[in-house]
Amino acid sequence: MEYKNQEYYDIDIRGMKRRLPVVKVNDNLWIASFVILGDVELTSHCADELKKELKNLDFHYLVGPEAKVLPLLHIVAQRLGFKEYIVCRKEVKAYMKDAIVYDVKSITTKKKQQLVLNGSDVEKIRGKKVVLLDDVVSTGGTFNSMEKILEKAGAKIVARSAVLKEGDKYKEDVIYLQDLPIFTK
Repeated sequence: MEYKNQEYYDIDIRGMKRRLPVVKVNDNLWIASFVILGDVELTSHCADELKKELKNLDFHYLVGPEAKVLPLLHIVAQRLGFKEYIVCRKEVKAYMKDAIVYDVKSITTKKKQQLVLNGSDVEKIRGKKVVLLDDVVSTGGTFNSMEKILEKAGAKIVARSAVLKEGDKYKEDVIYLQDLPIFTK
């Protein structure tokens, strides 16, 4: 979508409306900044809608990246009746043992990041079916990194899910609630 100096983008996610600020990522790219973190009403609504999409899938765990998606991950897991979910952390923590680490690049983060799966979580998901969950999928960098970690851990990915699909760069199958444009000049 062409950027025309707009400050906001209005979105309707299956009946829940929000006004998102449009922010500059680089000289030729702007995005509507979707931050679900802290918005209890929106998080609960999106969790209910994602539950509808995921409830008929056969899987054992939801897996998501730290940190913005954590409340959503928690509520979707709860709504689906799961007692646990798995988090790929952004760095190795002192309590971790035998962690799997993979580098990730996101369009909204300037520096290189890591995703880390704790060894105790590796044991839980080995041989299990999992669904990936994130707030926004754009290029697929985070999903791709989680997939590499989970392959190494011996888990089987049965689906990828997100609240929003941003732009058209991500070509894999993904269950999502709404499209989100990318703005260019």
